[in-house]
Amino acid sequence: MFGYKASEYDKKVYEEELKDFLPDKIIDTHVHVFKNDFLLKKSTTWVGKVMYECPLEDIRRTFVDMLPGKMVKAVMMGGPTYDHAKGNTYIHGCIACGETGLFCTKYDTDLKLIEDAIVNKGFKGIKPYPANRPSYIPLGESRIFDFLPHDQLKLLNDLGSVVLLHIGRDKRLKDPVNVAQLMEIEEKYPNLKLIVAHIGRAYSPEDLGDAFETLKHTKNMMFDFCANTLSEAIEECLKAVGPKRLMYGTDMPVTKMRMRRISENGTYINIVPKGLYGDVSGDVHMRETEGEELTCFLYEELRVFKRAAQNLKLTKEDINDVFYTNASKLYGIEF
Repeated sequence: MFGYKASEYDKKVYEEELKDFLPDKIIDTHVHVFKNDFLLKKSTTWVGKVMYECPLEDIRRTFVDMLPGKMVKAVMMGGPTYDHAKGNTYIHGCIACGETGLFCTKYDTDLKLIEDAIVNKGFKGIKPYPANRPSYIPLGESRIFDFLPHDQLKLLNDLGSVVLLHIGRDKRLKDPVNVAQLMEIEEKYPNLKLIVAHIGRAYSPEDLGDAFETLKHTKNMMFDFCANTLSEAIEECLKAVGPKRLMYGTDMPVTKMRMRRISENGTYINIVPKGLYGDVSGDVHMRETEGEELTCFLYEELRVFKRAAQNLKLTKEDINDVFYTNASKLYGIEF
């Protein structure tokens, strides 16, 4: 899918609910840009059914199609589970075209490669991922330091660079090991610019636990609400750290997906049009519906943020901070 083909319902949602709420200038801090031949292995999860090729030209067109009338820039990275050499080379080319990029890493990525990417090639930091751990560690048990080791953290702290962190482990944000290691990073590496992606993957109320009772004591840690449609997560994050430490992100191209999300018994479920994404019967996170008007994942994410902003009575300046100013200061992006 090149760009985004808006339905009449999409246009109605954007014009009536989102256009006037959103600032004129937006920085999307979490965008995956890649080509299909970077793929190492087709994902068997629902993400693999909705993750289409997304080169630079595609994402630029998508911003025009999905957020008409807005000026949008992005922080770009490859697919974390794709071929890193190809993906990072492609992102380097995007940086040469005036874009902002992060370098995808594995637990054993050579420190010299990371340093060269940041010092000489213009990358603003790294994007580690739980799957890029030692193979003997089960994915559901992957601790932060299993895929983001201390030697990488020390280097990035010395360089004052960004780490955009997707945490692992089955209990997500409420996992005490995740919370403890986040606090350890905060204390040991104060010059590091740590962003916890997806509000710690808290997609259902049960994923939150009491994590923010601890994380509210942080001073530097930031969060993005990328691909998160849980109002409680956004509100708890804002109450804990405030609007100057939360940033907008989308996880494009995943959020082109047509859906809405519910939660049942601690499991998030994407409600999708029947037949649109093939056979989803074996995926606990997918459920089909017929005859229901559905908009895209991005608009659902924005609807939920708007609800949270209204509930907490955020000001126009607060909203501008989340969608533009915080990222502008962090990455040095101005337009």
